[in-house]
Amino acid sequence: MDVIYPRCAGLDVHKQTVVACARIAGAGAPRQEVRTFETTTSGLLALADWLESFGVEQVAMEATGVYWKPVWHVLEGYFELILANAAHVKNVPGRKTDVNDATWLADLLAHGLIRASFVPPAAVQELRTLTRTRKQFVRERASHVQRIEKLLEDANIKLTSLISDITGKSGRAVLQALIDGQTDPERLVARIGRVKATRAELLEALRGRVSPHHRFMLKLHLAHIDALDQAIAAIETEVGLGLEPFRQAARLLSTMPGISTISANVIVAEIGVDMSRFATAGHLLSWACLCPRNDESAGKRRSTRLRRGGNWLKTTLVQAAWAAVKVKNSYLQAQFQRLRARRGTKKAIVAVAASMLTAAWHMLRNGTEWQDLGAAHFDRADARKTANRLIRRLEQIGYQITAVPA
Repeated sequence: MDVIYPRCAGLDVHKQTVVACARIAGAGAPRQEVRTFETTTSGLLALADWLESFGVEQVAMEATGVYWKPVWHVLEGYFELILANAAHVKNVPGRKTDVNDATWLADLLAHGLIRASFVPPAAVQELRTLTRTRKQFVRERASHVQRIEKLLEDANIKLTSLISDITGKSGRAVLQALIDGQTDPERLVARIGRVKATRAELLEALRGRVSPHHRFMLKLHLAHIDALDQAIAAIETEVGLGLEPFRQAARLLSTMPGISTISANVIVAEIGVDMSRFATAGHLLSWACLCPRNDESAGKRRSTRLRRGGNWLKTTLVQAAWAAVKVKNSYLQAQFQRLRARRGTKKAIVAVAASMLTAAWHMLRNGTEWQDLGAAHFDRADARKTANRLIRRLEQIGYQITAVPA
């Protein structure tokens, strides 16, 4: 097999050490040198010097948790780095059992058998960390709200059936009164603003049994919610600063139905703005795990389920898709309704999310805003398909047809 990279190296990255194999092609068998370095900054700088002494130009490593990131950051300015997907490397045949991971990676890289994974620029990586942390904090906040609801049910306080948001102004006032020891329904009702429930219903709902244990737990959860609110606000400020170079891209994405400012920020943080990294929109869909898997054997299709992975981007797009399909007389709503009738709700909403990511690829690549094709797009497409099918059928039986629009 031809050697594509004559001077390359493979790295087997661990938490405390990194095993490096430098591979130098020669007239006969290639020369291979293996050495272990620590993952401290000084150890990684020594690794860079050692690789440079062999004239190494390309370096490959597997994406092992987060341990590859500091290695990548230190070596990024010295070599052409290639991040390999561990599953892809595992599926390459021909590996011997006595060959370590670093040597195997170096051999695969030398022959061009490693497909590089997408690694965004440092600014996008930092933005990605912020948006993911924000989503984690939002989920944690929702978890604390659910625990408060369970505490109120345990105390037989039916506040959640009367107030939609128990952490809003009225709900928070009632919770604080309960923590302060107030149990009189009359005084609790006085803290509630305008709601649909009648006064009698409110009095009955707030007549419960609140113990000191309930008060302690309510105070604890509210303190966590306050801390999370402050953290989320700080992250959003930092996201605004980090998004400054990508403000135009986020603005373009926000013109798509269902894409809020937060969703646009997440999409930019996950895929970046340079669409040249993905040859086609289909490559982006495959990377985001939003296209059906190709599992077919002997003419029988076993499964078309989505591959696992890409949950940060996938969940955001699905949430945006649910908002987009509510826009009346839109292309995305028409697509959802057509697919739901044949394939079900879940597959239909995933298909809409995939269409939105496809549109995002074109919008970022061409620098254009969203252009809705309208709900009648599919009707027009079906009419053209029907006409073309009938014309082909008539031509097959000997007629010459000239199609003239009515």
